[in-house]
Amino acid sequence: MQTIFKISGMSCEHCERHVREALEEIEGVASAQVSHTENTATVEHADNVSLDAMKEAIVEVGYEVQ
Repeated sequence: MQTIFKISGMSCEHCERHVREALEEIEGVASAQVSHTENTATVEHADNVSLDAMKEAIVEVGYEVQ
């Protein structure tokens, strides 16, 4: 399954790495492609992964999900 999040607050590749690592730590997340220029995170994950858990992971590292 694929989910795309719009994220605000990212300004560089360092920000992308923080978000990507936070998402990929969630059990069931296969990969995350993050772009600060597009303000998105595209997450490949198992069907049972909670959207709220992914949103929370993004917020915990300092960014906002729109």
